Amino acid sequence: MQDLGRNSQMTAPPDRVIVLPEANSSLPLKGDFERMARRRFQNPKPFREGAWWWIFVRRDVFSGGKPSRRKERVKLAPATMPEREARKVAAECLRPLNQGLESIGSATNFTTYVNDTYIPVVLPLMATTTQSRSRGVIQNYLLPAFGNACLRDLGTLQLQRYFSGMTGSGLSHESKDKIRDVLSSVLGSAVRYQLLVKNPMEGVQLPPGTIGKRVRKPNITLEQFDELVKLIPEPYATMVYVAVYSGLRVSELIGLRWNDVGFDSLMVDERCCRGDWSAPKSEASNAPVAVQRHVIERIHSLKLKTVTVRAGTAVRRYKLVKSDGPDHLVFQSVRDGKPMRDNNILSRFIKPAARKLGLSFINWRCLRTSYGTWLKREGADMKDIQGQMRHSRISTTMDIYVQDIPESRRRAVEKLPLPTTVQ
Repeated sequence: MQDLGRNSQMTAPPDRVIVLPEANSSLPLKGDFERMARRRFQNPKPFREGAWWWIFVRRDVFSGGKPSRRKERVKLAPATMPEREARKVAAECLRPLNQGLESIGSATNFTTYVNDTYIPVVLPLMATTTQSRSRGVIQNYLLPAFGNACLRDLGTLQLQRYFSGMTGSGLSHESKDKIRDVLSSVLGSAVRYQLLVKNPMEGVQLPPGTIGKRVRKPNITLEQFDELVKLIPEPYATMVYVAVYSGLRVSELIGLRWNDVGFDSLMVDERCCRGDWSAPKSEASNAPVAVQRHVIERIHSLKLKTVTVRAGTAVRRYKLVKSDGPDHLVFQSVRDGKPMRDNNILSRFIKPAARKLGLSFINWRCLRTSYGTWLKREGADMKDIQGQMRHSRISTTMDIYVQDIPESRRRAVEKLPLPTTVQ
């Protein structure tokens, strides 16, 4: 056999191509994949100690603001369980970790995430009133219950146990629902920022309420509305008048400017809620609203009116419209012309006048639902009512705002024969 020698030239058959890896290839070799697998996959052997089976697990944690890996001791099952079954329990316990369903971010403490991320990053994106309510729920309910837990410890079963324990707590169904919404918002943001893989609040149910959901009917008629407006001073009477005959939300009413007032319409392109200016609630809300001419005329009549305000023994006069430039507000505060606050108007002027008429249920939302109901009673098409109310979904208009019994149902009831005792 001929020795070709080390320096002899070798040639490959023409039908075979030999591809050799480059010395500086960036692709990981087999050893790298094996090291990655050994580093991620854990299969510790359960051991008995006392009356329990235990395993040691290495978990990613945050310590001092830095990620690290820590060895933890985990209780599996009673020692009376056979070893084979204990191994199955251990495999199920480690399944999220081994399958990559637990990220290192899930080791973040709940309090740390809420204070450092949710409150400064997510809450400012919400309306001012929503921010205030959410902060209260977080401080009074969520931090006391989950403040010491990691995000990964908040599983669906643990959360369901928390909400099921609210039965008999004295909290209203609306309060429980708000707690669920805020907690779902917190954990949903953790999913969005890739600290969790899935929101554990999905599938969590609230305990049933003690009473059914009441539909608050707008029991205000046109005659009652006329009496109500007479008892409210200007400019608040005009605000109520425009709110009822246009269906505007109170935040849109407060943010109305003179360049939004047309010949027979009002343009909604911004809103103001207790000093917080923002775009309308939705794309459907950013639209013109058709109104009757008497509404426009009443708005312009504010320019000619003044009010007197007692200040001790003195009497001061203020113009209701201090400036009517295109970008100036239609409804200006009496003294300094700044944006008004809906809660002050409601508690100081609307509620007292309504109580004199025995209409204690009236609020800003009631005025808006009354507008939708009156349109329905006059035979307006539901799509037209949806457009006037500027709802994204017609189901919102039909199920919530148009709170009226259809005439077809009334006619069906009237067709029933009277009992013989009445006839």
